[in-house]
Amino acid sequence: MATATAPSQASAEARPLPGRRYDHRYFSLMAILVLVTVFIGFGPTYYWAGVFEAALPSPVIHVHGAVFSCWVLLLLVQTSLVSARRVDIHRRLGVAGFFVAGLMVILGLCAALNALVNHRTRGELDPRVFFVVPFTDILTFAGLIFFAMWYRKNSAAHKRLVLLATVALLTAAFARFHVGFLGGNIVHAMFMSDLFVIALAAYDYWSTRTIQRATLLGGLFLVVVQYGRLPLSQTTGWMHFASWTQAHTGWLK
Repeated sequence: MATATAPSQASAEARPLPGRRYDHRYFSLMAILVLVTVFIGFGPTYYWAGVFEAALPSPVIHVHGAVFSCWVLLLLVQTSLVSARRVDIHRRLGVAGFFVAGLMVILGLCAALNALVNHRTRGELDPRVFFVVPFTDILTFAGLIFFAMWYRKNSAAHKRLVLLATVALLTAAFARFHVGFLGGNIVHAMFMSDLFVIALAAYDYWSTRTIQRATLLGGLFLVVVQYGRLPLSQTTGWMHFASWTQAHTGWLK
């Protein structure tokens, strides 16, 4: 009996792991889920409202929404190009992608400042407290995109960092879901966005029996910033910074 089971055990242990064979499908699926999340979150106030006809508070928010929408569409196009083995086009389009990412950082900060000076917030939060959320979201995106560009020749790390950078922006979309436990609840919205991080780590382990360094470090950075900013927003130092910023950015109204 022992000799009969030994070969089957050896063959099971020798069975190759999925590796990167399913990367194209996985990252395309993640891009689609990001698109669906953004569409559901911003649909009622932006997409379904006619985009340029939507009743948004200022022109900078319109431009911000358009550029961020382009990023989500670009993510889907880029993953589709890789799946179609058109890496040549993917690389050329990547130059435009990083230009769009730079615009997103500028416009994201402008939108966050616009909300601060106009006292727009979530729930009953002080606008200065709420300011920590969009401010750190866009800085997290900027940091992860920088390293995605730095490691662009390492495709495994590059695509994981791009995905994590995009996930850093999904809290705003989830907080706008018309679902009881999500609508306006920043903590619950952050948790929902973190499911993308968990899914990426799970995929890494399933496919390679290890979590890729980009997933581990990038995901840890994202989560630490997300949950570390909550106590930060309650500090005197942050309130002084937010008040000073509010007083000196009135031109963004």
